[in-house]
Amino acid sequence: MTAPSAAMTPSAALRAPAPGWATEADVVVVGSGVAGLTVALRCAAAGAKVTVVTKARLDDGSTRWAQGGIAAALGEGDTPEQHLDDTLVAGAGLCDERAVRMLVTEGPGAVHRLIGTGARFDADDDTGEILLTREGGHHRHRIAHAGGDATGAEISRALVDAVRAAGIDTVENALVLDLLKDASGRAAGVTLHVMGEGARDGVGAVHAGAVVLATGGMGQVFSATTNPAVSTGDGVALALRAGAEVSDLEFVQFHPTVLWLGPEAEGQQPLVSEAVRGEGAHLVDADGVRFMVGQHELAELAPRDIVAKGITRRMREQGTEHMYLDARHFGARMWEHRFPTILAACRSHGIDPVTQPIPVAPAAHYASGGVWTDLRGRTTVPGLYACGETACTGVHGANRLASNSLLEGLVFAERIAADIAERDPADIAGPTRTPGPAPRDAAAPEAGQGGGGPLLAPEARYAVQRIMTAGAGVLRSATSLAHAAGQLDRVRDDAVETLRRDGKTAEPGVETWEATNLLLVARVLVAAALRREETRGCHWREDRPDRDDAAWRRHLLVTLGPDGSLDVRTTDSAAFPSPTTRSETESHP
Repeated sequence: MTAPSAAMTPSAALRAPAPGWATEADVVVVGSGVAGLTVALRCAAAGAKVTVVTKARLDDGSTRWAQGGIAAALGEGDTPEQHLDDTLVAGAGLCDERAVRMLVTEGPGAVHRLIGTGARFDADDDTGEILLTREGGHHRHRIAHAGGDATGAEISRALVDAVRAAGIDTVENALVLDLLKDASGRAAGVTLHVMGEGARDGVGAVHAGAVVLATGGMGQVFSATTNPAVSTGDGVALALRAGAEVSDLEFVQFHPTVLWLGPEAEGQQPLVSEAVRGEGAHLVDADGVRFMVGQHELAELAPRDIVAKGITRRMREQGTEHMYLDARHFGARMWEHRFPTILAACRSHGIDPVTQPIPVAPAAHYASGGVWTDLRGRTTVPGLYACGETACTGVHGANRLASNSLLEGLVFAERIAADIAERDPADIAGPTRTPGPAPRDAAAPEAGQGGGGPLLAPEARYAVQRIMTAGAGVLRSATSLAHAAGQLDRVRDDAVETLRRDGKTAEPGVETWEATNLLLVARVLVAAALRREETRGCHWREDRPDRDDAAWRRHLLVTLGPDGSLDVRTTDSAAFPSPTTRSETESHP
C-alpha cells in the first residue's frame, strides 16, 4: 500500500492536548456494539489491519442492553415483503424504500452469519428451530431472542469473543475526539483520549484510510433514558465538526414502557421490553382500564410512537406521572424463564411483576436519525463511514420499527466492510504511511474553534439534559422548542463570552468533551424539531397535531458552519436521499 502524499490535519477540533502517541491501521472502527464489531470482523477477515476504539469496555455499549431481540423474516409464512410493509408503516412515510428492501432481504442471511459467529438464540428443544416472538408494529412473529430477554448481551458476548479470537487490535476506555483529514479532505484517522495508564495513555491518534463511526446513540441528551452513560452523541458531533451532513435528528424514539422510578430519577433507567407486551401484557391505568384498546388496531402492540403518545395522553388526562404494565397473568414460571433480566430489575426496585403491575412511563430510547449515509454506509466525507444508531441510513424514517436496530447494525456493517474491501488499496492507509503534523495544541488560541467552540464545564451536561427534557421531549411545541433553543444558545454563548473575555475555557477532559458534544447534538435536534411544523412518527408537535404530507413528507439535512452556526435545509421530497445520490456506484452521498 502506498503512503498518502498529504499531511494530516484535524477538522474543526475539540480543544485537546497534542497526541502523545500514534498507531497505524487500514481501518479504524469507533464503537464496539453489533455494528462496530461486525465491521471489524468482516474487514479483518478480508485481510485489513483493523483497530477498534471503544469508549468503555468492548461489551459496554448499547447492544448488550437490548432485551427484545432482532427482527428478520425467519419464520414459516413470513416474508421480507411483509417485514418491509411493517417497517414502512412504522416509518410514517419517511423511510427510504430501497434501504428498507435491502435490510429485510439481506437480514435473514446476516442473522444466520451472526449465528455462525457464535451467537446462540433461544430455540425449540425438540426441533431446534429458532423461537420467534412478536413486538409492536409487527404483524408476524419475527423477533429472535436469546436468554429470554438478554438478546443484546448474547450478541455482544459472541462478537467480543470472535474479535478477541481474531486478534484484532482494540483500544478500550477511549473517547474519540475528532476526525483527521488529509489535504484532499479525505478521512485519515481519528484523535482519541485513552482513560488509563500504559503505552497508549491520554490523547493519541489512530491513522487509517477508512474510519467507521459506530458510536451508538445520544440518549444522554435527556435527563431520563434507556441508554448507557456512554451514549453522548460523540459520533454525530464528530461527524458534524468534520463537515458531514446529519439528518432526521428530530425523530427521537421514546420507549413507551420504561420502569418509572420517581419524578427525580435521572440517567439510565431500566427498560421493560416491548416483548413483554408481545407475550400478552396489558397497559392499564390506575383503575385497570386498558386505554390503548380502540386507539389502534394493534392496541398495546401499535408502533412505539403511538403507544408513547397514548400513555402520555392518559397521564395528562388523569394528572399522573405513570401508567402500569400488567403481566401478573404470566405467573412466576414464565417471568423467571422468559424475562429473567426484567424480573430482576423490577424486584431490585421493589416491584414484583408476578404480583404487581409495573409502573411505566416513556423515556428517551433511540435516535432514528444521525449521520447521513448511502446504501454502503458512506457519509458525505470521503473515507468516513457510519453505521448503527449513529447513522441515518433511510431505514427507520420517522419512527424505528421494534427490533430493527440490531438488524440494521448487522446488514450495514457487512455492506461497509464489502465497500472497504472493494476500494483501491492505495486509498487505504497501510503501515508504511507517514504521519502528518500533530493536531494543534490546546494552548494555541485558535485550537478547538470553528464548529467545536469552547469546551463546556462538566455541570453543563445537566443543564442541557434539563433543557431538552422540558422543551424537546415526548411533547413539543413551537413555544417549548424556541425556549429550549434560546436556553441552549445561552449555554454556548456564556462559554464563548468567557473565552473572549478571560481567555479561559473548561479544562480538556472526558466530562468537558462529553458536555460539549451533548450541547452540539441538542442544538441540532432542537433546530430540526422547530423547523418540522407537523406531527409525524415520534416527533409530536402539540401545536401542529396533524401529519402534513403536502408540506413535510421530506427530510431535514443539517451541517455545521465554521462559526458554529447550523445550516438546516429541506430536501425536495420524501425520496431522501435521491436514487442518484444513493446509487451503489456513487463514491458518497
